Amino acid sequence: MYLFQEEPEILKGIVRINFTKMLRLPLYCCSMIILGLPVFLVSSIGYLLKKNKSGLKDEKEHTAEILKSNGELARIEAEVLVQLNKKYDFMQKIRSPAKIAAEHKKITAKRFDEAVLGMIRHSAEQADEGFAAYFCGLLDIKLFLVFSVILGFPMYLLILIFSNPYVKFVLERMLMMIFVVFGVTFLVFTILYMSPMDPAKNILGPNATPETVAEFNRVYGLDTSFLEQLINAFKGIITLNIGRSFVGNEDVMAAIARRFPITLSLTFWSLLLAIALAIPAGIFSAIKPYSAFDYVFMLVALIGLSIPNFWLGLILILNFSINTKILPSLYIVNNWKSFIMPVIVLSTALSASVARMTRSSMLEVIKQDYVTTAKAKGLPQNKVVVRHVLGNAMIPIVTVIGLQFGSLLGGAAITEKVFNVNGLGSYIVDKQFIPDIPIVLAGTVYLAIIVSVTNLIVDILYAFLDPRIKSRMKNY
Repeated sequence: MYLFQEEPEILKGIVRINFTKMLRLPLYCCSMIILGLPVFLVSSIGYLLKKNKSGLKDEKEHTAEILKSNGELARIEAEVLVQLNKKYDFMQKIRSPAKIAAEHKKITAKRFDEAVLGMIRHSAEQADEGFAAYFCGLLDIKLFLVFSVILGFPMYLLILIFSNPYVKFVLERMLMMIFVVFGVTFLVFTILYMSPMDPAKNILGPNATPETVAEFNRVYGLDTSFLEQLINAFKGIITLNIGRSFVGNEDVMAAIARRFPITLSLTFWSLLLAIALAIPAGIFSAIKPYSAFDYVFMLVALIGLSIPNFWLGLILILNFSINTKILPSLYIVNNWKSFIMPVIVLSTALSASVARMTRSSMLEVIKQDYVTTAKAKGLPQNKVVVRHVLGNAMIPIVTVIGLQFGSLLGGAAITEKVFNVNGLGSYIVDKQFIPDIPIVLAGTVYLAIIVSVTNLIVDILYAFLDPRIKSRMKNY
């Protein structure tokens, strides 16, 4: 019973704290009005009746009259006149009464308008606070509370989301991701539509008759207008039914779903191997800078960044498949040995970039005063390195790992081609030369979602790694 009595007070507290903030944010204000329109209508009418505004005068004119009656205009006139006299005395110019009067009038009018607008903004803020207080007061009425919760439940849900900074941050980024997906789809579809390549002629061949080409375009909807095709593409993305491919007539979403686990496994093991090798090497190199290990490490990292993936893949195939026959040269389903060489190839450049970033970030942190203080206090070196240095140097490292993971998960086309891995990268690259529009669109949307989700995860990890970012998220 006590908890039931406390729930309205908790609701009022959440609404009171966040309602005013949301009223000042245009997007959230419009969302609240739309989601809780009946509740807003009732409360707004009651608030306006309580205020008993005459509404006979324009707000700006009414505010100007108030400032004039308070002597604000006279004060500004006197202040401007004194400033003009000082200005002309300093410049030692002959003062023309007509010129001074005109300039005095112009400056006075400008400053008075600024004062009027400032008072209007202040009044609007007070009105927002007053409306929020009035709305929270209505929640004391049990009938209104029940009515508002029933009819305005989505509005209260939005307020609860706004009150939690982490949920709010995630949902805002997801909303941005939706706009990114549709924006990328629009750009890619427009480029494909304007492309001189004709999918029908590329697929049917140069000997195809005009009737056959026309029938192909009719079957796949390529004979309709640009706007109609674009709308159909958007509908396919919303309903997760992109359609069927031009080549092979296979379901696009099913084809991507079959290849995604392969790419995900390849990316995961490559990233895991890269982190396991790179971070310890970067830490050791930062602890002992300009040592023999550091120079060797820098050389190896530079070589790892410089080696092309296809060349390294061919060298591995030559040595471990053809000469020694230790590993299979091509990818084989359910054969873990066939994953070893693709994982090594993908992790080489990734581990080199992560190791270099780890070294440079830790060298920057080691020079900070709090690290010197920790050493002076007698803390063991491993605690200083792990707790004080590595913990504060992780943000750039996480950024590099997140960006690399997104690009790898998007599909390492060259590596997949070398080892005949039936992943997403090679699949999308093969289809873009036709162009197989449904597959290219689906692949583009997939890449946009992967990159957006990866960036979201990296941004959330920032809050756990840096308390300052966590504090800013709460105040955001």
